[in-house]
Amino acid sequence: MKFGVLVFPGSNCDHDTYNVVETLAHQPVTFLWHDSPSLENCDAILVPGGFAYGDYLRTGAIARFSPVMQSVRKFAADGGLVLGICNGFQILCEAGLLPGALMRNAGLKYICKQVHLRTETTDSPFTRTLEKGQVLKIPIGHMEGNYFCDEATLAELKSQDRIVFRYATPAGTVTREANPNGSLENIAGILNEGRNVLGMMPHPDRSSEAMLGSTDGFRIFESLVGALAEQA
Repeated sequence: MKFGVLVFPGSNCDHDTYNVVETLAHQPVTFLWHDSPSLENCDAILVPGGFAYGDYLRTGAIARFSPVMQSVRKFAADGGLVLGICNGFQILCEAGLLPGALMRNAGLKYICKQVHLRTETTDSPFTRTLEKGQVLKIPIGHMEGNYFCDEATLAELKSQDRIVFRYATPAGTVTREANPNGSLENIAGILNEGRNVLGMMPHPDRSSEAMLGSTDGFRIFESLVGALAEQA
């Protein structure tokens, strides 16, 4: 199997993500430049955090038009696995690969801290090694992480079990106080209809080694590797 990590002007978590795949998951991985349409025969695409194109206009608005994203859109439509982290989640929403939008945090301030996530579904290639209700400790670092969608989309996400993570207390209780950015119903991550695209605001790439304060994020990469191994 082979992973591809997208690189845009302004990406700042591409090397973090690459390191997790290469050093911790021990899998082949390559960088994919934004200006090239080639995905180099990768089996999974990782869209990392950062400030693609400087977040001009709004987060992800320019990145969606890059040549590589045109290829990612086709890759996802064909069932390819795609994980968008933070800015990557924003880009996937702008590109139409995921519904809804990421707005300014409710407090209008950049937030960088550890948060807790409750696992809402294990029915995905990204959460297959987790248990429903399991709480993960994973950091966030964003200004526009306030997820929003209309009522019809929210109802669809719920009925199709496509809400993957919610912000919660360490004990796993979903409360207003545990919501760091005002995100609708504490949503921290969602799936597409095909369940092969995940977007999440928290950073599993920054929580895969004990020295960073948590290894919980690595469970998502483990799940992804296992899903690809089954497909092979």
